[in-house]
Amino acid sequence: MIRVAVIDDEPLARGGVKVRLAAQPDLELVGEYGDGVAALEGITTHAPDLVFIDVQMPGMSGLDVLAALPVKQRPMAILLTAHDRFAVRAFEVHALDYLLKPIDDDRFADALERARQSHASRRRELTERRDIQPKGNADRPAYAARFEVRIGRRVVFVEAADVQWIEADGDYATLHVGERTYLLRESLSRLSHLLDPARFVRVHRSTIVRIDCVAELRALSNRDALLRLRDGTPIRASRTYIEPLLELLRGPSGSTSR
Repeated sequence: MIRVAVIDDEPLARGGVKVRLAAQPDLELVGEYGDGVAALEGITTHAPDLVFIDVQMPGMSGLDVLAALPVKQRPMAILLTAHDRFAVRAFEVHALDYLLKPIDDDRFADALERARQSHASRRRELTERRDIQPKGNADRPAYAARFEVRIGRRVVFVEAADVQWIEADGDYATLHVGERTYLLRESLSRLSHLLDPARFVRVHRSTIVRIDCVAELRALSNRDALLRLRDGTPIRASRTYIEPLLELLRGPSGSTSR
């Protein structure tokens, strides 16, 4: 079941969304809010999986609400707007989709399907995290300290602390250790959960980097970024992963230069 909240300052607009949601047996309405301040409090309290949220509201806009939430607490979001000029900011807050008013039924169905797929993906990731926790202490994740890499008849042990960055290679991953590379039979998705998140961060759907290897970050015009590692290696960082990356780069001081 996907828990949903509807946020719009227009009662008729909220009603239109609620009528459509009522026809979906896998969706549960857990909140309805007419302004941004109430929505922020409601999302924090009830933690919906998905919000349909109006962009333009008096006082606190829908985009401001989403931006005010920590990334890990931010629900999936489908924006409701009368104008498509908000599309760029929609991506900045990781919105799944945006619907133009008046809402088209086919576009509504497409947005819902995207939300279902994203929700299923999140649930799989949570399951993977639980699967890699040690049985004796479920509250303490077990992060990989080394990897076994088979090279012919040999098994080479690669320390996780020596890995500078990792790139996806189909169902495999390539570990970059200095000038050497090692092909590991693990998906990048699973590696992202096996590695210590305080030291390693996913910066692209096909790349993980060790955070202390990043020497420079340069913003690109499309809101992606170009990283330069300490050995000079250039790596592209997708806008999807920028916020967690910046949080780690800022560190305890809370500041970074770009």
